[in-house]
Amino acid sequence: MNQNLAHLKWELRDGIVLLQLDRESKRNSISDELIQSLATFFETPPEEAKVVVLHGAGDNFCAGLDLLEYKEKGPFEAMKHSQSWHRCFDRIQFGGLPVVAALKGAVIGGGLEIAMATHVRVSEPSTFYELPEGMRGIFVGGGASVRVARAMGSGRMTEMMLTGRRYGAEDGVRLGLAHYLVGAGEALDRALELAAAIARNAPISNYAMLTAIARIEDMSMSEGLYTESLMAALAQTSDEAKARITAFFESRRRTQQATEGGVKTGESA
Repeated sequence: MNQNLAHLKWELRDGIVLLQLDRESKRNSISDELIQSLATFFETPPEEAKVVVLHGAGDNFCAGLDLLEYKEKGPFEAMKHSQSWHRCFDRIQFGGLPVVAALKGAVIGGGLEIAMATHVRVSEPSTFYELPEGMRGIFVGGGASVRVARAMGSGRMTEMMLTGRRYGAEDGVRLGLAHYLVGAGEALDRALELAAAIARNAPISNYAMLTAIARIEDMSMSEGLYTESLMAALAQTSDEAKARITAFFESRRRTQQATEGGVKTGESA
């Protein structure tokens, strides 16, 4: 199945959605239409979807805000615009659907904000990261001050923005902006491999990981531990957990019986 939204294409393959940012001629830069398309997709993803692999058309993941579409706004309108990005990226992070990002080329500004809302990030050697808002006289508005700062530290993010510093692919992995670094042209294939592994997890376990861990980070220790216990109780008492644990012990029992039978056979011979 292939579906298109404005500046967005997606295809479903065996429970994995390949979701492509589709503005190649503009390095997949962000327009209001693209944000709306992302929001629409993640609000109502296909029912068969277990994992999403997000990637960009051409040589870049996303070069950030399309300044040619930038419009002057009053303070109230600008704040609401920023919050519309927050709602979209919150839906990516907390919607319960695992998202693996395949990164290459430019991951700049809002493109980095999109990437940091995903859960697993695979980068190629061409990947580079920038937050150039200071040079444009603006400030991040899509969640970077939370998600990027938590990954690399607020001090490093401040320096990155103040100086316009560009981080390369190896730096990105070291700083937590990406989790994997692969060879040129390999990010999408590796992302699909990881997506397939994630899809084999119990859906309730994936949901708990996606919706609880980041929220627990915001909590006090006692609240975090209490929330962890609630999520553990929900997952461990599910029918799927019971079936998987039963299957695990049954597999071990058969393996042990086969091993013991082989030892006895060898001894009698």
